[in-house]
Amino acid sequence: MRIYGDLSSGNCLKVKYTADFLGLDYDWTPVDIMQGESRAPDFLRMNPQGQVPVIQLEDGRCLAQSNAIIRYLAQGTALLPLDNYLQAKVDEWLFWEQYSHEPYIAVCRFHMLYQGKPLEARESWRVERGENALDYMENHLSGRQWLAGDTFTTADIALLAYTRVAHEGGFDLEARQNVQQWVQDCERLLSL
Repeated sequence: MRIYGDLSSGNCLKVKYTADFLGLDYDWTPVDIMQGESRAPDFLRMNPQGQVPVIQLEDGRCLAQSNAIIRYLAQGTALLPLDNYLQAKVDEWLFWEQYSHEPYIAVCRFHMLYQGKPLEARESWRVERGENALDYMENHLSGRQWLAGDTFTTADIALLAYTRVAHEGGFDLEARQNVQQWVQDCERLLSL
């Protein structure tokens, strides 16, 4: 398997974290999105959307979208529960991450870290939604260790990627003790 990605992207790191945790054999091919490499014709043949990550399976088939990839990789492993309800709870978190977390926390991070915008230039509506997402996680993690069920799953990997670097987008985790503990637990399991 070959993984095409940019190590500065949380979406790509989700795939790397999952593959590494599962001990999968893969080759990493860096794609510099800031240099437009995801818009090159060869890359667009794998993913016409021009987004990373992409995995190319041994038979040549390609799969895009980070959460679809990590779910695919996790089939039949402890990262994806066998119980249908718990699988749906994992999916619930994966969908929530892409709709209610990543567009705010990751985008603020991108603006500050990669575009060099100051904290004050963040869009207030985006900041509000990012803070709400982190508060939701803080409340959910009260009295529990993991997001979906009693074990570490792809839900945790999906949310970890951008939550652990939320400060790079101007978000403060200091008052969110449950989130901080969860980040530490995830990082320990992933050897980060």
